[in-house]
Amino acid sequence: MPGENLSRDEARERAALLSVDAYDVSLDLRSAVGDGNGEPRTFRSVTTIRFRCNEPGAASFADLVAPSVTAVSLNGRDLDPSEVFDGSRIALEDLAAENELVVDAQCAYSRTGEGMHRFVDPEDGEVYLYTQYEPADARRVFANFEQPDLKAPYRFEVTAPEGWTVWSNGAGERADGVWRFAETKPISTYITCVVAGPYHYVTDSYSRTLDDGTKLEIPLGALCRKGLAPHFDADDVFLVTKQGLDFFHDHFDYPYPFGKYDQAFVPEYNLGAMENPGLVTFREEYIFRGKVTQASYEARANVILHEMAHMWFGDLVTMEWWDDLWLKESFADFMGTFANVGATRFTNAWITFANRRKAWAYRADQLPSTHPITADIRDLQDAKLNFDGITYAKGASVLKQLVAYVGQDAFLEGARRYFKRNAYGNTRLGDLLAVLGETSGRDMSAWAGAWLQTAGVNSLTPQVLLDAEGRVAELAVVQEAPESHPQERPHRVAVGLYRRTPEGALERYARAETDVDGPRTVVAELAGAEAPELVLVNDDDLTYCKIRFDETSLDTLRAHLGALTDPLARALCWSALWNMTRDAMLPARDFIGLVLRFAGRESEIGVLQMLHAWVGSALEHYAAPAWREAGGQLLTEGALRELRAAEPGSEHQLAWARFFASVASAETDLALLSDLLDRTSTVDGLEVDQELRWAFLEPLAAHGAADESVLAAELARDDTASGKRHQVRCLAARPSAAVKAQAWAQVVESDVLSNALVEATIAGFARPSQRELTAPYTEKYFAAIERLWRERSIQIGMDVVRGLFPVYQDSPGTLAATDAWLTAHADAPPALRRLVLESRDDLARALRAQECDAAAGR
Repeated sequence: MPGENLSRDEARERAALLSVDAYDVSLDLRSAVGDGNGEPRTFRSVTTIRFRCNEPGAASFADLVAPSVTAVSLNGRDLDPSEVFDGSRIALEDLAAENELVVDAQCAYSRTGEGMHRFVDPEDGEVYLYTQYEPADARRVFANFEQPDLKAPYRFEVTAPEGWTVWSNGAGERADGVWRFAETKPISTYITCVVAGPYHYVTDSYSRTLDDGTKLEIPLGALCRKGLAPHFDADDVFLVTKQGLDFFHDHFDYPYPFGKYDQAFVPEYNLGAMENPGLVTFREEYIFRGKVTQASYEARANVILHEMAHMWFGDLVTMEWWDDLWLKESFADFMGTFANVGATRFTNAWITFANRRKAWAYRADQLPSTHPITADIRDLQDAKLNFDGITYAKGASVLKQLVAYVGQDAFLEGARRYFKRNAYGNTRLGDLLAVLGETSGRDMSAWAGAWLQTAGVNSLTPQVLLDAEGRVAELAVVQEAPESHPQERPHRVAVGLYRRTPEGALERYARAETDVDGPRTVVAELAGAEAPELVLVNDDDLTYCKIRFDETSLDTLRAHLGALTDPLARALCWSALWNMTRDAMLPARDFIGLVLRFAGRESEIGVLQMLHAWVGSALEHYAAPAWREAGGQLLTEGALRELRAAEPGSEHQLAWARFFASVASAETDLALLSDLLDRTSTVDGLEVDQELRWAFLEPLAAHGAADESVLAAELARDDTASGKRHQVRCLAARPSAAVKAQAWAQVVESDVLSNALVEATIAGFARPSQRELTAPYTEKYFAAIERLWRERSIQIGMDVVRGLFPVYQDSPGTLAATDAWLTAHADAPPALRRLVLESRDDLARALRAQECDAAAGR
């Protein structure tokens, strides 16, 4: 992996030695345009760092990943770059009490979304730049001390091509051909940002009268590529932004501290978004080129609010090292949904959280790489891999549980004290626990030990004993923990009892909140209640656990899941049934049957789309191989039936159309997709827009019904960056050995493709219907990954190692090949081994689930 891997010990040693007073960074980006003469493009980066050293005479180092360094000066003394720069670090000897370091370097533009990313729009040839750094890629753009606890103010100045606009964290003005930006507040390196190019820019403003009578004015901006401007609904982005600013000011009692608030939607972005203060960056896919469901708008609003929460949790107050990454990500993930429900039109966002976000957490927490929410992050490669379902979604789930435990008022007052006490500083777990202990009056150490410092997910199962009259004699909740992580935890839960009404609706008639602690907890309050048909042990989704059912409840769901009227309870039951399928407790064919029977009645569009994703995975990974074809036909027939039955023009109709395309394989189904594309067939109310056209073309390409000429014609129709990504994915999906060989070579043997096209090629290469075609690549995968990890950037390495793992070669032989690689490569980089171990675990889980499903078919 290019670039030196900074360890936690090195960072602590440097933080104890140095304090940074200021950065001045000057970038010349004029080389981004014009003829590159076939050479790798670079840009000039001149950085001046003023810093203090606690031990004059000591040595340290600055970080820089660059092709070359022109000059280095320390305290007016010129240093020989060939002697002090090794490609990733600049050695600094004999430091004074007060120091000034000047580094003049040639830095590289990126094609991987790390550092200064350069994108050429195929639609109009325009060049667009943006930076992305977390956790440690600012050093690819300017020399610095790349760790979160060496905060400092920054001044940026940028020379850019004529006609461009440049943005950074602070407000900027152009004079004499140079963009100069206001000095920032003290912030960490990884949240500095530069965006430059001929972006389409829309402005608005936010104002608020503060409690002391002063008026807070925040200039708002939103930008995207010119090619996306016709689709850019900036008004809705600004609406959610203003609602979020109102909400967080109401609850945080700390005025937004970073001046302006720009939001840039940028191309080929690896993440969902990044919380750079004053200049938040988002993946441009949040600008919708075609019709999408409300779930997509809700997801975008959640991301906007998640990043906004970071202005306080993460930017104003920052973790000391990546061990406490959760201090910002868990809070932002929780606050995104909390604000979505409390401030926007998406008042059912907790349902999406329970159904979609927690699924990410449950999967991550059962992998062999699971870790406590407060993780042990030894170095930067560890940090990169810990932006995962535990740090985000489990952490947010645990915070939701914490709110139930200490109360919302105490929780928010703790947050307010945390901001005021640690503004512009760095913190650890103990700093947060201290304020929460003050505001709640509870000892937080036991709670933190159980929830933040141990790994694993508990299962909660109801036990119901009835008396002679058929009433509840005793209802208990049994808590179990996996052998690998045998920690039982205190759970604040609501237990709901459900029965059918005379009209057939399945509704709650009794509820009790209780603290589950230990292996078995009796819920005394429910004794004497009428016998339930369904017991839901985490009703209202207060805690983080896997819900299990007693036999009566499971029988009720098999027969009457669609009659459950409360949408959150229904979502929780679907989630529990999916966890049972993944855990080989429910045959995949039974889960598929439940979806076919009840998904058409699902009112929540986000839940429906999650069910589509789950049932697709159930068929591809968890169904017995001998039943896959039959199961696929059942799904296709069911999807087409629901598509035709859905309300014309509705978002449910759109969701079923996309799902039908994803499972279509029979000749008649593929013919229908072709007919919908050329409009010889129609479905009343279904508008086949450009995005839906690509969704229909992908299965046609994968099954040999759309060749290269058809895909070229479609690209001519949609000759845009988005169209190019779709075309590349469809091209790689074609069922040909030559196609697969070419796709493999483009990703594994070459680094010419950008990050977005690597992602698209991998998505096309790996198809569940092409298991035999890709079987030869299992051996090639294990032969290539260590070299690939060594040679590529960590982002591309992660994408390739995860994306090309032979997941569809789901046999004991592949499991054995994986184990053989792990045994033979015990000294491989831990981050690489972690990725392989995670994929192995997914494969082993799939094989167990297939055995369960096969047994059900016998």
